[in-house]
Amino acid sequence: MPNIKQAGKRARQALVRRVRNRSTKSEIATARRVFVDGIESKDKAKALKEFSAFCSILDKSVKRGIVKKNAADRRKARASAALAKMA
Repeated sequence: MPNIKQAGKRARQALVRRVRNRSTKSEIATARRVFVDGIESKDKAKALKEFSAFCSILDKSVKRGIVKKNAADRRKARASAALAKMA
């Protein structure tokens, strides 16, 4: 139990943020999995659509400070390379 009122508020804020961050990271992982499934199915149109969704989720998470910019850029580059390799 926090001794100071501010510490209690910080603990509550941290809890809310942790739940939000985990949710977003889970969403990123799901989008990546769907993208990989699209590549494995050899369907270029589906893979391109899923790539776009994956990049969008990454960009939004960077904007919110959940994922670092370079990490998101690296993931997008690797996904893009996999998409190019498919063609």
